[in-house]
Amino acid sequence: MKRKQVLAFLGGLLIALTGSVGCSTVAPVPASDQSTTLLIAAAASLQNALEDIDPIFEAANPGITVSYTFAASGPLQQQIEQGAPVDVFISAATKQMDALQTKDLILSETRRNLLTNQLVLVVPQNSRLQLTSFQQLTDPTIKKILVGEPRSVPAGQYAEELFSNLGILDQLRTKFVYGNSVRSVLGTVESGNADAGIVYATDAKSSNRVKSALTATATLHTPIVYPIAVIKASPNQQAARAYAQFLSSKQSHAIFEKYGFGIAP
Repeated sequence: MKRKQVLAFLGGLLIALTGSVGCSTVAPVPASDQSTTLLIAAAASLQNALEDIDPIFEAANPGITVSYTFAASGPLQQQIEQGAPVDVFISAATKQMDALQTKDLILSETRRNLLTNQLVLVVPQNSRLQLTSFQQLTDPTIKKILVGEPRSVPAGQYAEELFSNLGILDQLRTKFVYGNSVRSVLGTVESGNADAGIVYATDAKSSNRVKSALTATATLHTPIVYPIAVIKASPNQQAARAYAQFLSSKQSHAIFEKYGFGIAP
C-alpha cells in the first residue's frame, strides 16, 4: 500500500497558523462503511520501523489508513500546539510530551513510554579516526561535529548533557554544526562533510555509510525514552487508540527490535 507522507502539508499548516498497557495481541477496530485516515506525528528516528509496521497494522484494520509526518520532536510538538490535525504523537524525549500534557492536549490515560534507545558517535565509513573516548573529540584535528539543535532535537539535548557531564562541552562548542533532526545529522556524516556526529544507535544501524565509534554511557545523559499518546483533539480516537495499542503488539516489538530499539518497561 502506498504510504502518504504529509510533511509538506503540516509545514504549510504551521505557517498558516503562525501568520499504558503493553499486550501481545491487539483486537482490530470493527470495520465500518467509512474509512478513517490517521495522522501520526513521530520522531524522525522512528521512520524506518514505523513504515515497516504500517502495512501489518493496516492489514489487521482494513478500515484505517495511516499517514505519517516524521521530524524532530520539538517542531512536531509546536505543530500540535498550533492545531495540526494529528491523531497520535510519538516523541523521542519526555520534554515535548510533558509540554503537551501540561497544556491538556493529549489524553493522559493513553500516554506511556514505548521504546528506548542509545546515544552513539558516528564517523564516515572511511574515517581514519581511532577514537577510544569522547574526550578525544577535543583534539584540534577534529574540526566539525554534527549534533541536533538541542532546543528542538532531543538527540542534541542528550549530546549536550553527555559533553557537559564529561566536562568538555565548552571546548567542543566551536566545533558544533547543528542539524534540524537526527536524520539530517546522520546524512551530513554520511556525506563526509563532518568528522563525526551524535545520533541514536538505531540511526547508525540503519546506514552502511557510517560506523559507530563510541557509545555513550547511559548515566551520562537523561534516559532516552519514546513516549506515545493520543492527541485530545483527534476526531478518530477509537482508531488512534487501536494504533497506539498495536505498537505494543508482538509483531511491532519484533520490528522495533530489528531496528535496534529497546522496549520500554
